[in-house]
Amino acid sequence: MFKRSGWSTVALLALSAGVAQAFGRFAYGILLPAVRDDLGLSNTIAGTLGTINVGAYLLGTLAVATGSSWLKLLAVMRIGITTSTLGLALISLAPNEILVGVGLFLTGFGGACVWIPAPAIAADAVGQKLRPIAVACVGAGIGVGMVFSALLSGFLRSRTGDEAWRSVYAILAAIALLVLVALMMLLSHSQAKPRGQRAGIGGYSVLTRMRGWKALTVAYLSFGFCYLLVIAFFTSRLEDDSGWTEASAGLAFTVLGVAVMFGGLLLVSMSRRVGPSRALVFGFVVWSVLVMAVLPGWTSLTFVAAFGIGLTFGGLPTVITYYVVESTTAEDYGPTFAAATLAFGIAQMLAPQVGGLVADLTGSFAPVFFLSTGFALLGAGAASRLPSIHSPRPELEPSEA
Repeated sequence: MFKRSGWSTVALLALSAGVAQAFGRFAYGILLPAVRDDLGLSNTIAGTLGTINVGAYLLGTLAVATGSSWLKLLAVMRIGITTSTLGLALISLAPNEILVGVGLFLTGFGGACVWIPAPAIAADAVGQKLRPIAVACVGAGIGVGMVFSALLSGFLRSRTGDEAWRSVYAILAAIALLVLVALMMLLSHSQAKPRGQRAGIGGYSVLTRMRGWKALTVAYLSFGFCYLLVIAFFTSRLEDDSGWTEASAGLAFTVLGVAVMFGGLLLVSMSRRVGPSRALVFGFVVWSVLVMAVLPGWTSLTFVAAFGIGLTFGGLPTVITYYVVESTTAEDYGPTFAAATLAFGIAQMLAPQVGGLVADLTGSFAPVFFLSTGFALLGAGAASRLPSIHSPRPELEPSEA
């Protein structure tokens, strides 16, 4: 076994984040038009399936808030990657929207169980000065997964049509199984056994011990709304409103995914120079501008905006996560980040349903993108009140994983 094995640990954690988040959660946004048309669903029903996924993510954060007070972070993560793999396999075999919903529930729950502990484990696998880079690399794994999902979807859909979405999920499930085996066999984490502290409802009582928790929670909630209103309906906007082909829309999403790989490193580097508050304000404001740039559907402008959206999409949660990692102790991290993620999860649960309903009522995805811009500006206001980092985080005590 490899214990605290530096960048090999970070790489495996990045792959795990890619499986849980890019495959288990964001691949549905890429494949939504195909799933919708193949199964004969309305935008509202298709959005509801997305709501099931993020609702399960919300339940997962509650489970992590409690479980991380009793279980080691790696144990929570192993549960998550197992659940995500099962969900992907089920979706690949689903004959109707009901089983798709069950599979999306499993991947949503697993996504929370993987994403919450992964940054902390990565940060503790490298030296103090490299912690932000390690956290950013975990987020970059999501970008890699999004790029792969988009390319795979575009390739298969262009050859076999909308029904190719099941084949896409089958391939993603196979990759997830390989990552699961590697995680079980190769990774351990040096963490003392948690003392079973009372974390309050969803970890709330632990969250309130962190400076700036109110501003960070509002910023995270705003991000949950603004990003998913765009990511979940990005290809739908281009295909349905702007008349793009599946291949062109998939390529634009691929560009977005490529940018995600670098967004975390870019915005974390900025936060180290100007502070996390200013970096987050910058990211939210840029997001609001770029989302508006997508609306005309002009090819060149859309591809430029997609790249910028990907950068901010990768950067904003990375800075938020790094802020929590450096502002909490090892024992407090799990409940604290889970509690903050609870607000994020509530926003994610509502965003796809609201977005699908608005699109059905208006006959366009443009109002959905306007709504995203409003939440981005709300996030900028909250981030402007975030205090500087005063890290209490000690080294973890050696123990068996």
